[in-house]
This record gives sequence, structure tokens and C-alpha cells, in this order.
Amino acid sequence: MSDGCSGGSEAGAIRRNGVAVRVADALALAASPTFAMMALLTAVMGGGSSKMFGMTTHASPLSGMVTMYVLMSAFHASAWLKLIRPGGR
Repeated sequence: MSDGCSGGSEAGAIRRNGVAVRVADALALAASPTFAMMALLTAVMGGGSSKMFGMTTHASPLSGMVTMYVLMSAFHASAWLKLIRPGGR
């Protein structure tokens, strides 16, 4: 049986929880730069929703993939803001 099923040590559970928290923090910090890079690459490569769907008319500038990636990067920036604020976490 595993520690969780057999009433194993509390220290083991805390250690696993600490690892999970560190992994979640790392993923949170990776999101914003990833979306920013995707926005940059999409803008440079000329990709967008109008090309993707074969539209011939000019779509709204707010409907493009670059805009979506920039907004997603901004929404996920909170992890970085928490990291750099005075006093840390």
C-alpha cells in the first residue's frame, strides 16, 4: 500500500505537496513568456485568424491571434508581478 492509503508519514505528504507547489509555480511563471513569444512569432511569421480561415476581407484588429496571445500573456503576468513585488511571495 502507498503512504496515502496506509496512513503513512505526514512528512512524506508535506514533501510531495511542496514539490507540487513548486511545479505549479514554475508552470505559472512559464505561461506569460510563452504566450509573449507566441505573439511575437505569430506577428513575425504573418499568421493570424484571417489567414487561418482563408478570409479575404480585412478582419478586426482585435480578432487576430497576435492580440489573443498578447492578452493571454498579460492575464498570466500575475505570477511575475507577485514574484517581483516587494516582500516576495
